[in-house]
Amino acid sequence: MFDWIVEWVEKGGYAGVALLMFLENVFPPIPSELIMPLAGFSAHQGGMNIWAVVFAGTVGSLAGALFWYWIGLWLGRGRVEVLIARFGRVITMNLDDLDAARGWFRWHAAKAVFFGRLVPTVRTLISVPAGVAPMPLAPFMMWSSLGTGLWTALLAVAGYLLGSQYELVEAWLDPASKVVVGIIVVAYVWRFVTYKPGRKPVAE
Repeated sequence: MFDWIVEWVEKGGYAGVALLMFLENVFPPIPSELIMPLAGFSAHQGGMNIWAVVFAGTVGSLAGALFWYWIGLWLGRGRVEVLIARFGRVITMNLDDLDAARGWFRWHAAKAVFFGRLVPTVRTLISVPAGVAPMPLAPFMMWSSLGTGLWTALLAVAGYLLGSQYELVEAWLDPASKVVVGIIVVAYVWRFVTYKPGRKPVAE
């Protein structure tokens, strides 16, 4: 995965960074923790401007967030409940989990979106309940932009500041990303095995 991301950043430039960050939001196993530091390192080498890198990464990430927001908006509560009732074990979520998430989201939507954009995997999933709620588009974009901009800036600037030392961490960055994916898989299997059906869906 590391070499593949390097190739995309080197050949694609800003568009490549934006596309990778979009894909990272659509397919969470592609880690922004590798994409943005690599882009920052490229900026340190003189290939790109660091702030343009941050902007490209933020735009790509926001495009991915909007993708899932619109899916949540299109699905609405009714379709989401039907899908969870039918495929709850596969997605390791029952309707009681959905009720708890919606209740928390109703009171903490802004914080959920902002801080959710800073957490791996969650930054993708948080857009769906925002659309289902539905959270108005303007505040969703504002809080998503703030959280995403902060996250991409931290990662890109870290890669930029590492400079020539970046190669020293290459040896553990790729294995670290695989460990994160492995933890996600183990957690999914555990939830799948221990899954318990919740309440029945309520007809609208």
